[in-house]
Amino acid sequence: MSNPLLVLWHRLFMPRDDAAHARERARMATLDDAQATNTVFLVLRRMRFPLIVLIAIFSVSVLGLTLIPGQDAAGQPARMSLFDAFYFMSYTASTIGFGEIPHPLTVPQRMWVTLSIYLAVVGWAYAIGSLLALLQEHGFRQALARRRTARQVARLPDPFLLVVGYGQTGHLVGRALDDVGRRLVVVDIDPVRIDMLDVESYRADVPGLIGDAAVPDVLVTAGLRHPRCVGIAVLTNDDEANLAATLTASLLRPALPVIARAGSTAVGQQLTVLNPSTWVVNPFDRVGDELCLSLRKPAAHQLTQWLTSPPGSTPPPRLPVRPVGRWVVMGDGRFAAEVTADLRANGLEVTQVLTDEVGPDVLVDVVGFVAGSDRDSANILAIELARRAAPDLTIAARQCDPANRALYRAMGVQSVLVLEEVAAREVIARMVNPSLWRVVSAVPRQQDSWAARLLEQLVDQCGPAVPEVWGVTLQPDQAPTLTDWLASGTARLGDLLRDPIDRDVRLALVPLLLGHGADEVLGPDDDLPLAPGDTLVLAGRSQARRALDMILHDPATRAYVVDAAMLPTTWLGRQVQRIGGGATS
Repeated sequence: MSNPLLVLWHRLFMPRDDAAHARERARMATLDDAQATNTVFLVLRRMRFPLIVLIAIFSVSVLGLTLIPGQDAAGQPARMSLFDAFYFMSYTASTIGFGEIPHPLTVPQRMWVTLSIYLAVVGWAYAIGSLLALLQEHGFRQALARRRTARQVARLPDPFLLVVGYGQTGHLVGRALDDVGRRLVVVDIDPVRIDMLDVESYRADVPGLIGDAAVPDVLVTAGLRHPRCVGIAVLTNDDEANLAATLTASLLRPALPVIARAGSTAVGQQLTVLNPSTWVVNPFDRVGDELCLSLRKPAAHQLTQWLTSPPGSTPPPRLPVRPVGRWVVMGDGRFAAEVTADLRANGLEVTQVLTDEVGPDVLVDVVGFVAGSDRDSANILAIELARRAAPDLTIAARQCDPANRALYRAMGVQSVLVLEEVAAREVIARMVNPSLWRVVSAVPRQQDSWAARLLEQLVDQCGPAVPEVWGVTLQPDQAPTLTDWLASGTARLGDLLRDPIDRDVRLALVPLLLGHGADEVLGPDDDLPLAPGDTLVLAGRSQARRALDMILHDPATRAYVVDAAMLPTTWLGRQVQRIGGGATS
């Protein structure tokens, strides 16, 4: 949710290219005006004939009243003026009915007015019916929705991410963005998914646009070229749409970070050709690696699963060490093929069978079974058959429909593999928190005992819920109070992580990574030296993060934490200290 004070601070003091922003605002205004004009033209085009019929009925009725003679109060012949006839038909045809003017009507005039009333009723019914039909048309409603979304995007006060595709992956990414206070705009071709945005419990309104991501104008309307669009996540299930959206973003916003989902290695290569800086997420590749990691290093798997889960999640159960032996993978699709290849690459003996081949004869001397069909019903049936044939089997299964999660839990499946969740976790780690991705990508290379100790430390310091993870670069713009201390060569990590209230107490923070140039140290010790330009990735609660921010930006807090010195915080105190010649320890 936007913070008005932060917005005001950003607008007043943050540097920006005023000319570029002015040009972009003018372009967005022009786009909004063009969409408004198109909507008006659409209404006029579709209502042209009903309006002509209504105007013709009104004109003929007015003309008839001016031509048919009447009588004045003295019984003399009198004709209505054009204005009187127009005024009379205006309130008569609209069913208001003030009375007969300027004189009581004669029988011929009343006959003409009676005919005019019926014609006007038919004309109004035809016009209103045509308007209601227009309002129900998909094209007109889509035009209104696009205009409304364009206005909402143009008025967003905060930086936002553009999420293309609001399926299960997009929904998980959207919830994670909202949980950390990031704004987003959603594009999806399915109207039902966009309508669901109105009933989702987001902290701030989420603009949504119905449209095909392969059409460049759809992405432009959704804010691709908006100056506050800071990234785009292309997460549809259509590889062609993902390629087209990535190409559009690469051409219209070359420097914009892009993360795109690919359904195959070939599509991933094409995405990187379109934009070499694109982060490609291929859940089919990741799901096999995730299963292998859970087999080889259960603690590392538990740690990465937890860190990339939504805020507030508790650590998933640690899977037991799997016995070494032959595995059977059921399925003939891409999922089964990828899992089979990954298991074999990790030195396991694997047999791949078809769905209808699962039985006691293929499960002899088998330690693990993967139900990898693209149908949940087939997977659940195969799991039951495998359990009957070998009750001690280690079982993993692919979950295709999110609604069937309870069924897999009831079956007691040790590893439930969901492609959409695998993709969402990677997108969240890379785009929502790039610092977290540096840690998550490095954890599998460590010993499993190291991951178990780090997880225990995280739970001990931060509690059982997923902590905040953020990065800090020790340079003047992010840590202005540490410049001299870092340059002295005496800086140590443990000295920085002291509580500003009581320096003898350590902050409830866990350093996950210390980067020094090209070197990175995972889980650094408190005695590790710090140098200018080092990067720290930390995990902790918001209270501990605010305390560290005080150390990095307030000289008096930094002096107390690092040097145990008490610096005055008022102008008078600083003058007294200057005259007295030093700080108080």
